[in-house]
Amino acid sequence: MRASSSRPGVATKAALVGVIFLLELALLAAVGFWGFTLDVGWPVRLLAGLGAPLALAVAWGAFCSPRAAVPLPAPAKLGVQAACFLTGGVLLVLAGHPVLGVVLVALWAVDKALLLRSGNPV
Repeated sequence: MRASSSRPGVATKAALVGVIFLLELALLAAVGFWGFTLDVGWPVRLLAGLGAPLALAVAWGAFCSPRAAVPLPAPAKLGVQAACFLTGGVLLVLAGHPVLGVVLVALWAVDKALLLRSGNPV
């Protein structure tokens, strides 16, 4: 009989990867929500509500995706990911939802820590 390992199994790792994907979608939604809640004219809200998530998605794709156009060393990639989620959290706070902002960042941090512990690359 094998001794149990402290690392999560395949199903757990798949669930963690699924959660991180959902958190990335929530991040984009949070940034868009912030843009649409700005106290400015409709054209600026539309630009911010659609443009900010688009800009974030481009940055994520360039630096953080598995097929990133600009490959970064793991610590730098983790730093960019953290900066993106911290930005999303701050924008939720600015949009009047501080608890959601903290929850978004905290869930990402916990899930990312568990993924890194399981041996998944950044």
